[in-house]
Formats: sequence, structure tokens, C-alpha cells
Amino acid sequence: MAHLFRVVVPVRDMESAARFYGQVLGTPGQRVTPGRWYFDCEGTILACFDPRADGDGYDAQPLPEPIYFAVDDLETTYANAKAAGGMFSADVVPGVGPLGHIAKRPWGERSFYAHDPWGNGLCFVDEKTLFTGR
Repeated sequence: MAHLFRVVVPVRDMESAARFYGQVLGTPGQRVTPGRWYFDCEGTILACFDPRADGDGYDAQPLPEPIYFAVDDLETTYANAKAAGGMFSADVVPGVGPLGHIAKRPWGERSFYAHDPWGNGLCFVDEKTLFTGR
């Protein structure tokens, strides 16, 4: 059996990424290298990675799909994401609902969608409403 232990999120400014994710996640995390900052999300590491800062010859590109976080206080996380400079969509998707606001989704989850300053999609879900496909 496998255990997911690290998810890499590409960023282009490590200091800004540390501030943004530290505010949203409520933890300062720690610098690992000039281009890596790790946040422990209850055993799975969210690794902010700036390839240029680590000496790699390419720019970070946003992930094509959102990263999903289970949180114990969705309203506080929403407020923290807004204060940190998260970008919120005004889109309303048929069968899903308003993306940039807390809403109950048709599959039962309460969640909101946002983007970090580098265009990575993020979704925060009330942990009491997680749908795991079972």
C-alpha cells in the first residue's frame, strides 16, 4: 500500500509563497533549500517549489488541476485565503455551484475554490463533509 507524503506546488517567489501559504494554512512551515519551502499538512508535505531559486533552468508553471485540502474551519480558511491575496472566481459551474464562495456541492461537500498568486488551483473542503467516493 502506498502513502502520499509530498505534493509539489510550483511558485515563482519563495518569500511570497511562504507568506501566502503560511497565512492560509496557519503554519509558518520551513525553508528546506533556497527554492523549497515545506508545510506539514498532517503528515503530507505541501512543498512550494521555485525551480529558478534552486538553480534549475526553467520557470515554474501552474498545476493543471486544483490541490484539495480538508480543513476543520472552512470560514476561517476562506477569510485567511482572502487576506493572503488568493484569487476567487466569480464563475458558477452548472452542477457544481459558485466556485469562489463557500457552497454545498451536489456531492455533499462544503467547499470553496481559489487560486494562489501563481495560478495554482486550490480547493478547501470542510473536513466534516469530505466525499471520498465511498
